[in-house]
Amino acid sequence: VQQILPGRDRTMADAGFLVCACLVLTGCFCCCAALPRPPNDRPVIGVLTQMVSDEALKPFGKTYIPASYVKYVESGGGRVMPIRLTLTAAEYENIFRQINGLLFIGGAVDLETSDYARVAKLFYSLALKANDAGDFFPIWGTCMGMQLLTVLVAGKNLLSSATAMNLALPLELTSAEAASSRMFEGFPEELFKALAQEPLTGNFHHYGITLETFVGNQQLQRFFSILSTNVAEDGARFVSTLEGRKHPFYGVQWHPEVNRFQWDRNMSFPHSRHAVQLSSLLAEFFTNEGRKSLHRFEDPEEEASSLIYNYAPVYAVNISAYEQIYFF
Repeated sequence: VQQILPGRDRTMADAGFLVCACLVLTGCFCCCAALPRPPNDRPVIGVLTQMVSDEALKPFGKTYIPASYVKYVESGGGRVMPIRLTLTAAEYENIFRQINGLLFIGGAVDLETSDYARVAKLFYSLALKANDAGDFFPIWGTCMGMQLLTVLVAGKNLLSSATAMNLALPLELTSAEAASSRMFEGFPEELFKALAQEPLTGNFHHYGITLETFVGNQQLQRFFSILSTNVAEDGARFVSTLEGRKHPFYGVQWHPEVNRFQWDRNMSFPHSRHAVQLSSLLAEFFTNEGRKSLHRFEDPEEEASSLIYNYAPVYAVNISAYEQIYFF
């Protein structure tokens, strides 16, 4: 071995070669294939844009992404690729091979007939097939994004009235599922307790998937574990947090991104120490899930031109509840 690699000033690549050389010389050829693959420390998370429907926003562009979602991903150590709704199926398949996860944001679109739903369904099908084949790919849905995940899994829209508008709530955690979940794994004990006792989750929705509906649907029961529920203003008990049983798909009916990146005084955005910590840990969790994906851009220039850094957010406080919005 010293003849193969004399000297001590070697790079990590040399060290890896040295290990394999030792294995070859000792006859352990099979062990080389078992060496761990390097982690993906440059994850790119795709975010579907939404069509602009508000008249006040139409002069700025046809589609948009609130900047709070972009900051949320970036704060977890990821980068964002905005995904338009006007591309071909082949172009979406190529994007899927390049990104390391997907975020369905909140908003208001038809979850069955809109272009947003059509493109989301295509990516969901690709992610389902990939994960089943051992090609790790996570999806996160926030508010409408979680509702969309239930539509995709159930094959139909099962939403009903579950109004919790401008309301911060603690989570009513399911004891066994929440405690053993991937999403909350590693939470400090103090924060996990606070999650069930303090109003850390901002809710801004009129609809949801009720617990009764969820329990009555076999597809949803087989696919997801319920981590928490809450009671809406109209008395309906709705599912507020869920995660895939075997697939890395996650949904929250509430908005973790607002805890750190939205500040409208008229909105119930939780900004306490625990609320900020919750948002931070969940952003890191999902980005870490993206690090498990080995999808990548083949061309660095194409990668650079695809990222959100090519666009400047618009200051939107005077025309929306958001501080900043990206338009496309």
